[in-house]
Amino acid sequence: MQQENGGAVPSILSKVSLFKGDKVLGVIIPILVIISTLVVYSSVAKMGYAHMGTQTNAIFTKHLFVLSLSLLTMLGFYFVPAKFLYKVAPIAYIFCWFFTLGVYFFGADTNGAARWYDFGFSVQPSELLKVATILLLARLLDDAQQTINKQQLTPSLNPWKWGKKDRRKQLDILLNGTVKILLPIVASVAVIVKAHNSSALLVFGIGIVMLFIARAKMREILKFILIVAAAAALYIGVGGGRVSTAGSRISNFVASWTTPADSTVTRPLTDADHAMIAIYDGGVFGVGAGQSVMRAKITHPESDYIFSFFVEEYGIIMGMILVILYAWIFARAVYIFRGCRWLFGGLLVLGLALLIVCQALLHFMVSTNLFFETGQNLPLISHGGTSMLCTAAALGIILSISRQVNNRTLTPPEGTAAMTPPEEDF
Repeated sequence: MQQENGGAVPSILSKVSLFKGDKVLGVIIPILVIISTLVVYSSVAKMGYAHMGTQTNAIFTKHLFVLSLSLLTMLGFYFVPAKFLYKVAPIAYIFCWFFTLGVYFFGADTNGAARWYDFGFSVQPSELLKVATILLLARLLDDAQQTINKQQLTPSLNPWKWGKKDRRKQLDILLNGTVKILLPIVASVAVIVKAHNSSALLVFGIGIVMLFIARAKMREILKFILIVAAAAALYIGVGGGRVSTAGSRISNFVASWTTPADSTVTRPLTDADHAMIAIYDGGVFGVGAGQSVMRAKITHPESDYIFSFFVEEYGIIMGMILVILYAWIFARAVYIFRGCRWLFGGLLVLGLALLIVCQALLHFMVSTNLFFETGQNLPLISHGGTSMLCTAAALGIILSISRQVNNRTLTPPEGTAAMTPPEEDF
């Protein structure tokens, strides 16, 4: 039957959209998956050599399986409503926190640190905890919106303030500020730092940014930073965690910049040196796919230094495009945040985007010798299991929030904070 409007027959496809999330992210993510496939395929020979007896085809097949599982994970979270995430946030966080704590008692040691569970496949629980921390913090900051711009978050450190007269006030600050809002940040950092210093620092930094976005008093944020910095100094002073490993990495980093070039031949080249050589050899257009030389020299070309390896094969121009893609992810997160009518959804999007982009930034800086080695891989590209699945879950949640914003179904439950609608529709 023809319609009156120009006699055109409307197509069913014009009425149905299979993907209603952020369209730009819907393009960026497949590009990153394709890049991951290419660079991991180029590095499987080194990986097979490192794991004697393992067939390179088996390694690559495993990577493709993890990529496929990650895409399914992303799709699953794409359909999860924000209200469900809001409800399960405390349970998810408690489970992930104890799961991470348990790795020190039941996990496998890697490079002197207990980081993994071995279930026949490896699981790194700290990756789960990073996502769960952002999820819970988004809920707590949403719940506290009525008072957070006025309340104190940490009690006084002056012992005289804890006298009989002010004790009730300080206890109230401790309960409603420190415990209700700051505890997830502190607890997560405390349980992660023993095995992975840079991940603990990453969680703390994202927590601080989320506090700022949620309108916490700047004085309280600075006070919290100083308290944690003092605790960190004490922790380092007693040699806690992997302080010696971090110290060694910092020393190597400083030496790489301060040692005269003509004397570097007297010491063995480090992974950072090989990474810089790889970038130099790559030049503007790269040496070509599968033609890398430095992949055989770098300890973990498929994970810790995959960016330098990528630049060697595909060139600096492609490397800059890759950097732009990650920056674009954060730009889209900001755009989605501006369209949110519910603070929980907005904070969750920005927190997860910060987790992905800041981890990528650390990886870029390490690969170009602008920062000491951290062991942070490149999200959704580096070879790995738990990290890739958690990154996929985070991107799935971001896409889910964008879908609900577009459908105008992201509405706060009764009693939670609503954001002021932007001047323009999303």
